[in-house]
Amino acid sequence: MPAILVTDNTELMQKIIDTIKTCYDPEIPVDIWELGLIYELHLNDNNELKVIMTLTSPNCPAAEYLPVEVENKLKEIPELKKAELQLTFEPPWDKDRMSEIAQLELGFL
Repeated sequence: MPAILVTDNTELMQKIIDTIKTCYDPEIPVDIWELGLIYELHLNDNNELKVIMTLTSPNCPAAEYLPVEVENKLKEIPELKKAELQLTFEPPWDKDRMSEIAQLELGFL
């Protein structure tokens, strides 16, 4: 299931996605975008970004630092005026959210 993208600024959105792809779940050697941990990206006309993401489980050891890492990396994008991250567990993540790239990488295909 791909993330929901809300914006008209496709160039900046691609830069945001590329930045997110530099963040990895420490237990799985695939970036969090391909894992399907990003549920929604909302970029308004003022270049303020809201990210809705999840983790592989509520008990994920990365819960303390992965969302912070994502938010901090996004804040380094000069065009963004604001980057806010919201963590959710609804709906719960499952492997069906992974891209074909991630499934191939992890041997599910």
